[in-house]
Amino acid sequence: MKAIVITAPGGPEVLQVQDRPDPQPTGDEVLIEVKASGLNRADIIQRQGNYAAPPGVPADIPGLEVSGIVKAGGPGVTQWKRGDRVCALIAGGGYAQYVTTRESQCLPIPSNFDFIQAAALPEALSTVWSNVFQRGALKAGENFLVHGGNSGIGTAAIQLAKGFGATVYTTVGSEEKGRLCLDLGAQRFINYKTQDFAEELKDVGIDVILDMVGGEYLQKNIRILRADGRLVYINSVAGNNPGINLHQVMVKRLTITGSTLRGRDYAWRKALSAEIHAKVWPLLASGAYKALIYQTLPYTAAAEAHRLMDTGQHTGKIMLSWE
Repeated sequence: MKAIVITAPGGPEVLQVQDRPDPQPTGDEVLIEVKASGLNRADIIQRQGNYAAPPGVPADIPGLEVSGIVKAGGPGVTQWKRGDRVCALIAGGGYAQYVTTRESQCLPIPSNFDFIQAAALPEALSTVWSNVFQRGALKAGENFLVHGGNSGIGTAAIQLAKGFGATVYTTVGSEEKGRLCLDLGAQRFINYKTQDFAEELKDVGIDVILDMVGGEYLQKNIRILRADGRLVYINSVAGNNPGINLHQVMVKRLTITGSTLRGRDYAWRKALSAEIHAKVWPLLASGAYKALIYQTLPYTAAAEAHRLMDTGQHTGKIMLSWE
């Protein structure tokens, strides 16, 4: 099979197409013929040499989400048959023509989604559901803020929060990106390049915040959270060691938490997939959720796709096609 390989830590130019043996499913694994792969920030960090793949995962092939067709299954597979259309969140190796993954990490592709759109679902929906709705316990009627609303995670968070009855606010880097977030269901956007979100939202009161920025945003987040508010981290691109006013945390009874998905065990992933299928898939089937695709490139242009993601100018997902 063809695979996109990280030949050495570095820039996009280190990504090269190479031949690798086709993987073989064992146990309860399915073999997926990949039709599309989604790009994620974790792929960039892995390419740079700063995010090692977990044990048992190809160390030099990035990629956390795919869509495709089940080609075969191990002897323990009961959920899928040859020819089924599936998408899957995997721990790595997704930039390849074939991947294997345990069957409960797969989800059926909704009939109203094509392969490109379907490959944009697993990582974003899993991240948002586990962090915003499980850890953050967002409920209908609450106010929700997501930083970076134009990202793949941000566009998913806006739509899911709106779909489940929350009022959504977001920060973005341009008016154009902000207007797109309004179209997806956000109540209001704040342009962080010209406005201070903490000042703009100080009289609103936020119940749940999803933050991928970190750094000085921490104290600003604390300022605008309501009593019993929840602050959830999924990244910290602006720094891991900000100052914090613990008195405000105690007085407001705040919860500050965070998570990553890649290292979670199979039992947890299986339970998450089942909950997403039960609660989120009906929203997808209804047409109320849109997989926002910024650009699709052929797998041979993976380096170009990474350069595009490095610019940070995209809105929505960047995809690789294996068709």
